[in-house]
Amino acid sequence: MSVIIKTPKEIEIIREGGKILAKVLAQTAKKVLPGISTYELDKYAFDLIKKEGGTPAFLNYKPEGAPSAFPSTICISVNNEIVHGIPLKSRILKEGDIVSLDLGLKYKGLFTDHAVTVPVGKISAKDKQLIEDTRKALEIGIWAARGGATVGDIGYAIESFVNKRYGIVRELAGHGVGKEIHEDPYIPNYGKVGKGQKLIPGMIVAIEPMLNIGKDYIVTDDDNWTIKTADGTRSAHFEHTILITEGDAEVLTK
Repeated sequence: MSVIIKTPKEIEIIREGGKILAKVLAQTAKKVLPGISTYELDKYAFDLIKKEGGTPAFLNYKPEGAPSAFPSTICISVNNEIVHGIPLKSRILKEGDIVSLDLGLKYKGLFTDHAVTVPVGKISAKDKQLIEDTRKALEIGIWAARGGATVGDIGYAIESFVNKRYGIVRELAGHGVGKEIHEDPYIPNYGKVGKGQKLIPGMIVAIEPMLNIGKDYIVTDDDNWTIKTADGTRSAHFEHTILITEGDAEVLTK
């Protein structure tokens, strides 16, 4: 595992990029209303990123082993879709849906990654709780991410908070970010205290809990990208890019 410690200059650029990404995602999230298509949201995010001088990190991104490149700016996953949903003109959001918006930005050659789950109009109390708990799981993961701790400490903190109330997606995880959109270390949302890669000040990582109302099992859709809950229950996803320091991590995507 080759963990990349970022230079002060790189950290400064990633900090700038993170602010832009946070702004773009917040403005895109405000557009989430009944009747809008996921394609319209994608186009809106693309235009905003261009206006801010960035490049969409996911557009035409082809990870190792993927059959095709990702065709869009933003991953938009609705209800039982966990991540990597492809925006479509035919996918119209309706009252009561919940939507994960996952966006990556390349700015001055360096990457940041950020995701939120938002309601479409009025949603059920159960879905509201799912969103709130997933957001809280992210906060707890960030709290555990400090210099001298380990990747296992982050996973343990998230898993302990979830406490079997939701399915924690096990095949997908947080990751290093900066020079590439995905770097080492791999950061699962479960783990054991003191295990795994040590967190060193100057590392930049993305923490991203994904929680399902039902079980943790997943399936991949026919489009080879969209990952869904196997049991059809709803899922929520939050993510921040953070800088590891001697003390509390610095959230770069806010």
